Amino acid sequence: MTVVNYSVQDIISPERRVFVGTEWFVAVMRDQELHAALVRQLTFSLSVLAVELPLGILLALSMPAEGWRASVVLVIVSLSLLIPWNVVGTIWQIFCRSDIGLLGASLQWLGIDYSYTGNATHAWLTVLVMDVWHWTPLVALLGYAGLRSIPDAYYQAARIDGASKFAVFRYIQLPKMRGVLMIGVLLRFMDSFMIYTEPFVLTGGNATTFLSQFLTQKAVGQFDLGPAAAFSLIYFLIILLLCFILYNWMQRVGTQEKEGGHE
Repeated sequence: MTVVNYSVQDIISPERRVFVGTEWFVAVMRDQELHAALVRQLTFSLSVLAVELPLGILLALSMPAEGWRASVVLVIVSLSLLIPWNVVGTIWQIFCRSDIGLLGASLQWLGIDYSYTGNATHAWLTVLVMDVWHWTPLVALLGYAGLRSIPDAYYQAARIDGASKFAVFRYIQLPKMRGVLMIGVLLRFMDSFMIYTEPFVLTGGNATTFLSQFLTQKAVGQFDLGPAAAFSLIYFLIILLLCFILYNWMQRVGTQEKEGGHE
């Protein structure tokens, strides 16, 4: 309620406030920096899904189904998920340095002028790779759980019918994983759309600015509480709307495939 209150007022001082109605909302929606940050954020979130979803499925399919090897692999795969967000940014900040970092020094040795703080494209790609490394295991674990819930009778019937590995994946494994993968897609989209800590620690927000960093600059850096409050509400509605569209689209695709299977 405080955010809603701030979004319709001009905070001159703690004691002086002027009601401005929807003025801050209009100003924020016309901000060209916001438009650029929104495009950058959408591109990043969609790129994350395009890479992490197939990579997570492939990793889940390659993991052992049972035995001690399955336990070891599950622990190894889960390790990156246990690392706090700010530590992930610090790890990659060191990893990408050209003087002491393995990745940065290797790229410099290959003659590639790599700078994750001075080049916006390099920063964006670095944050993308960092996010893929950090969160692909989540998709893999969800996919693995979906695979383990498939009864063995389905595989026996496929072997009797002489189905290929691709046919087994297409008609047995993928449909059975759809529910958990839908959860993974929604979680990864929402989380990637709100990403802040990792790119802030890695680049300081100078080379690339996502929506969360844009909001922080407004609220903390410039102390424009009114526009920041208005933008935070718009930010929330954008996430809510996109997740609603994505969820309904995935539900519709799943329903159409089920109807096609029955036919």
